[in-house]
Amino acid sequence: MKHIATLLLACMTTAAMAETPIDIGGNRGFRGMYPENSIHGFVRAAKIGVNTIQLDVVISKDNQVVVSHDLTIDEAVCSAPDGKALTEADKDKYKIYQMNYDEIKKFDCGQRGNSRFTDQIKEAATKPLLSEAIDAIEKYTKENNLPAVNYNIQIVSSKKGDEVMHPEPPQYSKLVYEAVKTKGIQQRTIFASLDLRILQEIHKLDEAAMTGLMSEKNTDVLETNLKDLHFNPTCYMPNFLLCNKVMITKCHALGIKVIAWTPNEMTKMTALKTDGVDGIITDYPDRAIKALRPK
Repeated sequence: MKHIATLLLACMTTAAMAETPIDIGGNRGFRGMYPENSIHGFVRAAKIGVNTIQLDVVISKDNQVVVSHDLTIDEAVCSAPDGKALTEADKDKYKIYQMNYDEIKKFDCGQRGNSRFTDQIKEAATKPLLSEAIDAIEKYTKENNLPAVNYNIQIVSSKKGDEVMHPEPPQYSKLVYEAVKTKGIQQRTIFASLDLRILQEIHKLDEAAMTGLMSEKNTDVLETNLKDLHFNPTCYMPNFLLCNKVMITKCHALGIKVIAWTPNEMTKMTALKTDGVDGIITDYPDRAIKALRPK
């Protein structure tokens, strides 16, 4: 009888895990259809029912937390304040960390569109402050009686960028953490980064803070990264091409969730769900909802 009870409990646990809905995150808001890291994109992602809004942050010269994946004003999608196209040479001229936010917000990063996403709507979009983005998302969900969304915030950092493209990790992490804490959403926020130093600083600030260890290269080894980090993050966030059942099983055995980025094909999304990932971050959250949520 004891053996049967144990077996039944194991089956029930497995079934419960299988029934746990996969977390669907909108990459940079809803990049497939709207300018990336724009307030309109964030709101549209919330409107269609994402669980999580993924966005990226950098720091301006006047220590403002700016929503942007690029550390410079990207000439591929942005235009100068006078509407003129930017060039490759402008990357050195327009480093965000060397610009005050009042200057940054004058650049349009939506009307040119994005050649990588041909369905993306071309519309005016400036780089918002993190505080502005959070306010807009929270206001929209409350006014429309939608579930509160979670946030996955990538802090873009590297050793070679210290004090040139962004502050050093202690200051950088504190600025982002305090911006989130001020809005009272820290319990719904994952602080993610490819830079282990950032995650270590976040952990120092708040051991209860949720962290996401990102991985983008085949040379990244889970065990080595975890050893260097010195604590287990809330989730491991590999490029979806690096995901496999063995890696997912190892993470789950350690109590670490797996969130894969950035699958855009529905067949890839369903395959990742079958392999056991806990969440995906995609440029097309509308596709993910169609593929992964039962009707």
